[in-house]
Amino acid sequence: MAAFITFLYYLMVAFFSACFIWNFRRSKNWQTEVLYLIVLLPFLLRLFRLK
Repeated sequence: MAAFITFLYYLMVAFFSACFIWNFRRSKNWQTEVLYLIVLLPFLLRLFRLK
């Protein structure tokens, strides 16, 4: 059961990371792009199991 919950957690993190990357690519303002990168960093670290 714990493995299933962990799988759902990583699936959710991957979904939100993909949404942030999608919005990052569509953004035209460099300040918004920096904000997306700052928000995206913890999600990517969790996805790659580094933190």
